[in-house]
Amino acid sequence: MNILVLTYEYPPLGGGGGKVALGLAEGLVANGHSVDVVTMGFKTQVGETAQNGVRVHRLKSLRAKPESCHIGEMVPHEASVLFYALKLAKTRRFDIIHAHFIFPDAFTGSFLARRLKIPLICTAHGSDVPGYNPDRFQFQHVLLKPVWHYTVKAIDLITSPSEHLRKLILKSRPSANVTVIPNGYDPARFDPGTPKQPGIVVCTRMFQRKGVQYIIDAVVRMAKEDPKYRIPLHILGEGPYLQTLRDQAAGKDIDITFHGWVDNDSPELKAIYENNAIFAFTSDQENFPVNLLEAMCAGMAIITTDSSGGKEVVGDCALLVPPQNPEAIATQLKRLIDEPEFRRQLGQNGRKRLEDNFSWKAVTGQFEASMRPLIEANERTQQQ
Repeated sequence: MNILVLTYEYPPLGGGGGKVALGLAEGLVANGHSVDVVTMGFKTQVGETAQNGVRVHRLKSLRAKPESCHIGEMVPHEASVLFYALKLAKTRRFDIIHAHFIFPDAFTGSFLARRLKIPLICTAHGSDVPGYNPDRFQFQHVLLKPVWHYTVKAIDLITSPSEHLRKLILKSRPSANVTVIPNGYDPARFDPGTPKQPGIVVCTRMFQRKGVQYIIDAVVRMAKEDPKYRIPLHILGEGPYLQTLRDQAAGKDIDITFHGWVDNDSPELKAIYENNAIFAFTSDQENFPVNLLEAMCAGMAIITTDSSGGKEVVGDCALLVPPQNPEAIATQLKRLIDEPEFRRQLGQNGRKRLEDNFSWKAVTGQFEASMRPLIEANERTQQQ
């Protein structure tokens, strides 16, 4: 298959959605397919490059931050994508378009698919679905409601990483064609056998709904209760809520380090994941968080919320807590600190779950099986 991928996030830019786009693109190339990714550039990262067999086309953009992008930066980028992809299609024959995010990428993909007479598949990631994270895109979803419905109607198949997100999509548009295919991860990224200290890691974009404030609150409570619970807390990521979190932690008797934005491929990230035993992610609302796959890959014991898609990722291989509940977080953190053997076993179970269910080999096969019928049906139509 010759696949044109549209995504405004592609590492080193963006968060979990970009990591999924990269893993799938490289997985498809490894299986013998041809993949072109058209994405945002950032500062000097502009132009066409080859990355592990994937042709990556980074277009000039107005993007100001590597970790996030707002609608004022997306709109001009998508206009550039439309013209660039049409020009690219004159030299490459594409069989299908795979867009990441219903909006903005599938919106642009709908015009391209109609013009090129090829099918359009889209992977939803959460922020592109109404009701998923009202703290960030509620106004935009109201404003762009007609555009969203037009786009979803034009998509031949939507893939959702979780049943939770599939239900949200169908709630807004019951006629949408949606199937569940989980996000994947490369088990070779981290070594789960590295000796670990009982440190806590949080890695996410810093928005209020991500719940990092409740983890800090829990750690403060633990340190007051007993000095043995005063263990290192590593917070990785940038975002608009970061300064609030820094202010919350200021002056508290806790061992906390704000690392800021850390490159996904950096030795620093690898060391933090491999050397610390506990991963905490207590978000109010999630789709299929890639950071949980990272933690499972590294063999970390995980604490996450029992709401939304996070529990679909971890299954019975993590400790679940209610959202916005620092007392419950503290209770589970103390258990992991007090019971090292249980902590180690939980990490091993998570690693095995990752290998069995979420390797890129398995996930890529599901995408191939979804794409081929669309391409074959389109070829039959074009021959009539």
